[in-house]
Amino acid sequence: MSQTIDLAAQVPREQRGQRFDQVAAGLFPDYSRERLKEWIKAGQLTVDGASAKPKDKLLGGEILALRAELVADDTWEAEDIPLDIVFEDEHLLVVNKPAGLVVHPAAGNYSGTLVNALLYHNPDQAQLPRAGIVHRLDKDTTGLMVVAKTLAAHHNLVAQLQARSVSREYEAVAVGQFTGGGKVDAPIGRHPKQRKLMAVVPVSGKEAVTHYRVLQRFTQHAHLRLKLETGRTHQIRVHMAHINHPLVGDPVYGGRFRKPAGASAELLEALRSFPRQALHAASLGLVHPHSEQSMSWQAPLPEDMVQLLNALEQADD
Repeated sequence: MSQTIDLAAQVPREQRGQRFDQVAAGLFPDYSRERLKEWIKAGQLTVDGASAKPKDKLLGGEILALRAELVADDTWEAEDIPLDIVFEDEHLLVVNKPAGLVVHPAAGNYSGTLVNALLYHNPDQAQLPRAGIVHRLDKDTTGLMVVAKTLAAHHNLVAQLQARSVSREYEAVAVGQFTGGGKVDAPIGRHPKQRKLMAVVPVSGKEAVTHYRVLQRFTQHAHLRLKLETGRTHQIRVHMAHINHPLVGDPVYGGRFRKPAGASAELLEALRSFPRQALHAASLGLVHPHSEQSMSWQAPLPEDMVQLLNALEQADD
């Protein structure tokens, strides 16, 4: 299955002397510079009907013609996995991801992922990079994700994420006593010794900023609302552990189970048995890639986090 792109545009005279790939990026803004370079090198994006190199200078007035095929990636198989779709149109869809669902096929998880579900729901996703996925949630984090349905939407959403204009807010339950909200500004990179993990790495890490505020305090826990400025792997989990407030149930960054002093048997059971990191992507806001309208969505807390908060409330009564 493939989709043909057939476009043409004339190079403005004032762009005389500019590189082919730079001019093409301006004339065909729905596609990334990298994708346009691939098409130039393949001879699918031409200048006055002839192939050219990305760095070749243009004179102005030429006709750039793009005729390319989006070829479906047949690496992954479509699978009939239920999706909780919060919003969908011809450009994008927003899903509320459950706990336990891996986003992207990888070693050990070649099936049963969100990508497999998306391909069943809309086979055209196979023509897009990563089947239209532009950001991720960890396997056991629940909540909202946006997925592109066209190459133009994919390019636009990636640009919004890079510009940090996509609003993403999370809810979490963290260990410890909080006096108020705060901000964690600490670079994140690969753990220097455990390469599968992330960590705060002061020198070589990438900038990472997380804001948090307290929604509800408990004796030795707190219900938090968190907002991301950046989108590093495991960012919230790493940052909260870094300030000694790991998320309840986090099997990787939570450390050894901390038994709250004076906790009832019921509360201890609720905390010990919580099956995952208590983290939920509750709110998502962005500019629609086609209509350019600001849009936002919310997803209520999943039942397991509701029950956890109830147990904390009852223990404080």
